[in-house]
Amino acid sequence: MEFPEIVKQIEAAFPEAAVSVDDTAGCILIASENWLAVAEYLKTDPGTAFDALMCLTGYDRGPEGVLGAAYNLYSMEHAHKLEVRIETPRDDSTIPSVAHIWRTADWHEREVYDMFGITFDGHPDLRRMLLPDDWEGHPLRKDYQIPDFFHGIPVPKDKRGWE
Repeated sequence: MEFPEIVKQIEAAFPEAAVSVDDTAGCILIASENWLAVAEYLKTDPGTAFDALMCLTGYDRGPEGVLGAAYNLYSMEHAHKLEVRIETPRDDSTIPSVAHIWRTADWHEREVYDMFGITFDGHPDLRRMLLPDDWEGHPLRKDYQIPDFFHGIPVPKDKRGWE
């Protein structure tokens, strides 16, 4: 099934869910409050059968914009793919967890939480995985300020020579 047919199927099953569609990028933006139902449908419906979450990454549209998560789905049965994006306000960045639908989302959601500060509601073990538990802030946000010190240890800002 091609991208336009997948989008039509989602829109038929969930008329209120699709916020926008980007044909050139091959992605659909789904409203956060509809994401859980749409995700379950995408995995279990025989016509879509998206059984693999290949990648989940966060993004930041800038200090005045929103935060988001991009889910790259693949169906091994049908050999088709889809990118679904969910966006959330910066000040209340929460997206429903899909870790119970695609097990690989467990670690991906933790990484996005750690780096962007997006909370995944219903996640079984949402905690930092790359930074210490007491680290302040989320380093991949565009408005992140690198601290001068962490527990009295200087945090280097010049990364030359780290290659």
